[in-house]
Amino acid sequence: MATDVQNWLFRAPGDMDRIEGCFTGAAFGPHRHDIYAVGVTLEGIQSFDYRGETRHSLPGQMVVLHPDERHDGRSGDGGAFRYRTAYIRPTEIQDVLGGRTLPFIDGGVSGDARLAAAVNGLLADYERPLGLLEYQDALIEIAGALEAVAGGGGVIRRANRDAARTARDYIDSCLDEAFSLSELEQATGHDRWQLSRDFRAMFGCSPYRYLTLRRLEKAQGLLMEGRTGAEVAAACGFSDQSHFGRQFRNAYGLAPLVWMKSIKPAHDHSIRA
Repeated sequence: MATDVQNWLFRAPGDMDRIEGCFTGAAFGPHRHDIYAVGVTLEGIQSFDYRGETRHSLPGQMVVLHPDERHDGRSGDGGAFRYRTAYIRPTEIQDVLGGRTLPFIDGGVSGDARLAAAVNGLLADYERPLGLLEYQDALIEIAGALEAVAGGGGVIRRANRDAARTARDYIDSCLDEAFSLSELEQATGHDRWQLSRDFRAMFGCSPYRYLTLRRLEKAQGLLMEGRTGAEVAAACGFSDQSHFGRQFRNAYGLAPLVWMKSIKPAHDHSIRA
């Protein structure tokens, strides 16, 4: 991550995970997460490696990163780049689409007007939390735009959807415990290997990756409370502090301490008219 004084991250208020960032040079190392990153480049050139190629997003273009796809982030011209991004769980997209295959935007960059309208509706107002109905309306627009731009998808059988959701609930209730696909098979009554495939189709990642990301979300909250790395590792089911640090960097592209230092308590960088 670059160390220029311009570098900052701000998280919008509310439960919806929306960030605005500004960086020069290399911003984030290679990482992957189990959620959609849906955003817009505001200034500069936002460059990243994605699915074997270097991509470039210019001001006004949309960046859509599919769950569990490895990527990084950097300036494309050596200057500062600024962006806004919303992180959306695949299960929320699935709920809107009724079980159809998760939309995939080829290349990760789009200038499609339908997608731009949906994303800007979600990211335009950063000074206040989104109301629940407001967010749900925005989610419907984004899911529909993603599917339209991606060209639609197939259908997942209802029984598989139910098993995947049961497995997700089981994992959510056992974040501090060690378990295997055998336990998930027993909890769902569904073949472990088919369950793993259905889970990926529903939620964009494997059961193990889902477990790791939920543990890291818990870890972020504990870090913000001032807990030490060792305390966080022990509280979140990681074998030790080094294991926690590696998993954190793999998920967010930053070491835990660097992530903490990048978070800004106030936001005064509104979109320029």
